[in-house]
Amino acid sequence: MSGVFDRGEGHEQVVFCHDPRTGLRAIIAIYSTALGPALGGTRFFPYPDEDAALTDVLQLAKAMAYKNALAGLDLGGGKAVIIGDPQRDKSEALLRAYGRFVASLGGRYVTACDVGTYVEDMDVIARECRWVTGRSPVDGGAGDSSILTALGVFQGMRASAKWLWDSPSLRGRRVGIAGVGKVGRHLVEHLLAEGAEIVVADVSPTAVAAVRAAHPEVDVVADTEELIGADIDIYAPCAMGGALDEHTVTGLKASVVCGAANNQLAHPGVERLLLERGILYAPDYLVNAGGVIQVDDERHGFVFDRARAKTERIFDTTLAVFAAAERDAVPPAVAADRIAEQRMADVGALTRIWLP
Repeated sequence: MSGVFDRGEGHEQVVFCHDPRTGLRAIIAIYSTALGPALGGTRFFPYPDEDAALTDVLQLAKAMAYKNALAGLDLGGGKAVIIGDPQRDKSEALLRAYGRFVASLGGRYVTACDVGTYVEDMDVIARECRWVTGRSPVDGGAGDSSILTALGVFQGMRASAKWLWDSPSLRGRRVGIAGVGKVGRHLVEHLLAEGAEIVVADVSPTAVAAVRAAHPEVDVVADTEELIGADIDIYAPCAMGGALDEHTVTGLKASVVCGAANNQLAHPGVERLLLERGILYAPDYLVNAGGVIQVDDERHGFVFDRARAKTERIFDTTLAVFAAAERDAVPPAVAADRIAEQRMADVGALTRIWLP
């Protein structure tokens, strides 16, 4: 049986946090601090067991390190998960207990929102810990980061269109969005303003109803399975991870995959299957970096226009990744990894230079 050390892929630190009085069971994973403090959100999710939670947090922490590096931020990568149902188990006491565990790391890990956590939760955590971003404007923060996350995905789609169809315009393109919660809802608005056609699927009838009420022109299909097989130009996974596996890729009719979900590739090898099928894949951590760009900007006194300008550069970064992939004859996911790893190696090596 493999041990905890065998589970990671070079992670620097994994912290298990338990407070029986509040029911807190959390795991904080730090993949790298080569470029700076490890920033990544806190996910509150009813994992089936602790093993599943550990697997998820390790993958998410590594993805954050690569995301922050590729976005050009002076940040390492980390992530945290709280095991439980946020609708039932979340409380002020639990969040504050969690905040004290984050504080115990002395700034090595900086937290933010993720699935199951919101700006008001960050405000509560910040009462015990100063290494918190994604707070409400009232509490000195930048507010909802899903707005810029959606903008970044939109820019990634425009770059994909430019690369594949020689024009960044999405007018007349049919986009299938799986998941219209926080980010997907904003993405719908960007795409409609651009003149794209939209079809959506979501496990939440409430989320679908909200989108349809605001935009009755949006089409709806029963589930993600139907969306995958639909006649669409672009497929945008915007829900949970693992959205792309052999079954999904084989059934896809889309020419582009570009979405907000983290860890979209279910396992290694899927990126090559996408390439073999002629489907252009915009790596998830590349295009969904708008949120982390926002929370990083918050650390320096948030200015929305500055954060927006940085997020819009995802268009250029996406084209650079596609160009590197073509030059090296590798999938875009591999090219993105190489660029991120090179930056972590080059800039991280500067720590050899002692500063007084």
